[in-house]
Amino acid sequence: MKLNITLRKAAEIMKGKLISSQPEAKLNSFVTDSRVVGPGDAFWALQGAKYDARVFIAQVLAKGAAVVIAQQDGFTVPANSKASFILVDDSLKALQEFAKYHRLNSTLKVAAITGSNGKSTTKQMLRAICSLAGETVANVGNLNNQFGVPFSLLEIQPKHKYGIFELGASHPGDIKETARLTVPDVAVITNVSAAHLEFFHDLETVYKTKTEIADCLNYGGTLVYNVDNEYLARLRTEFKGKAISFGFSPAADLRILETDDFSFTYKGEAYRFAIKLERHDKLNAAAAVAAAVALGIYMDHIEKGLQNFTPMPMRLERIEKNGVHFILDCYNANPASMQNALSILGREKNSPKIAVLGDMKELGASSKDYHRLIARYVHDNGINNVFLAGPEMHYAYEILKTIPTINVSYGLTPADWTKTLKKTLVPGSVCLVKASRSMNFENILKEI
Repeated sequence: MKLNITLRKAAEIMKGKLISSQPEAKLNSFVTDSRVVGPGDAFWALQGAKYDARVFIAQVLAKGAAVVIAQQDGFTVPANSKASFILVDDSLKALQEFAKYHRLNSTLKVAAITGSNGKSTTKQMLRAICSLAGETVANVGNLNNQFGVPFSLLEIQPKHKYGIFELGASHPGDIKETARLTVPDVAVITNVSAAHLEFFHDLETVYKTKTEIADCLNYGGTLVYNVDNEYLARLRTEFKGKAISFGFSPAADLRILETDDFSFTYKGEAYRFAIKLERHDKLNAAAAVAAAVALGIYMDHIEKGLQNFTPMPMRLERIEKNGVHFILDCYNANPASMQNALSILGREKNSPKIAVLGDMKELGASSKDYHRLIARYVHDNGINNVFLAGPEMHYAYEILKTIPTINVSYGLTPADWTKTLKKTLVPGSVCLVKASRSMNFENILKEI
C-alpha cells in the first residue's frame, strides 16, 4: 500500500474531521491490527458487528502511532496526544470511500467477478491471463467482502494496468456495496445457484443481488455472463448494455465446444487451447476468456495465461497420500458445487471411490431438502462408500442408509468414523473430501 496523500486530503475524502498540527503530512499506508503498529504508523480503528478497534487506540499511541482514524461517536481524543486524528461518522464507510477515490484516480482497467460458484477460480484464471499483458493487481486470498474489497483496491499502484477483483455476497445488497467501489470496466457473473439461502431466502433474490454488479459498470463497460444458467439467461433481454455471454448453449456469444480440450467459438472464429479442464472449469475459463476479450487482451496472451493458471488450495485440489488419491474441496460447499464434486468423483477411473462429506452451511429453511438431494448425487454417480459428518448431513444419511449398495457412516464429527475411514482408504482408491469452510475438513487428512 503506497497512498502518498496528505492528511488534509484524506480527511476530505472520508468526510472526516482532521485534528492535526501537520495537515500536510503524508498518509502513505495504514494498518488495522494494533499488534503490528510501530512508531510513525497510521492506525485505522475499524468497527464491526462484534468488535471495536478503538479500544486499542491508547495501546497504539503508546507504541508511537502518528495517525489514528476512528469513528467519532463516543470517542474523545486523548489530551496532550502528539498524534494526528481523523474522526469519521462511520469507519467502514470512510474506508470504502477512500478506496473508491483511490480506484478512480488510477488508470488501470478493472474486472469485477461475482457468482454463487466459480468466482475465485475465474479470478485466478483472468489474473493469470492479464499478468501476461501487463502488471496486474487482484484480491489476496478471499478478501472479497465489504472490508476486503476496499483493502484490495488500496493496493492499486500506478504501475498496474489491470485490476481483477472478486466480489462475494452473503446478504442482499452486498454486491452493490462493493461493486460501486470497483467501478468495473468488465463485470462478470459466473452463475446463480443455491448459496447463503439463510439470508437470501430464494434464488430470485440471489439473482437480483448478483446482477447488481451490472448497475455499477463504468461508462462503456461490458457485462460477461453465463447464458447456460437459467436465471442469467434472462439478461439477454433484461440487460441493454454491451455484453458477452458464454456457455455451452448455441445462444452463447462465446460458445464452449464439447471436446476433450478447451475449445470454443467467438465471432465466427474457432479456437482450440491444449488445456484439459473439467466441465465446470471450462465455464470458468470461458468467463475469463470473455472478460479478457472485453479488456482488449490478445488471444495468444489468453491461451498462455490459461496454461499458466494454478488452482487455489482446497478447491478440487489433487493430493496423493500413502497411495490414495484425494480430491480436497474444503474451501466452500453449496448444492451446486457438491453436485459438481460428486460428478467428478464418479468419473474417476480408480476404485474404490469414497466420498467424505460435511455440512453445507447457510441454506436456511431449504437446508433439509438440499442435504437430502446429496443422496441422489451419490447414488447417480456410482459412489459406494460414504462418510458423513455434521447435523445437516443426517438428512442425507437417512436416505443413504436405506440403499443396500452403499456403505455409509455418519457422525456429528469426523472423529466418529475416522478409524473406519482409515481402513477403507486402500492404495489406489480415490477420495473426495468436501464440506463448508467452517467444518475444517482439511484436518481429516492429518488424522489418516
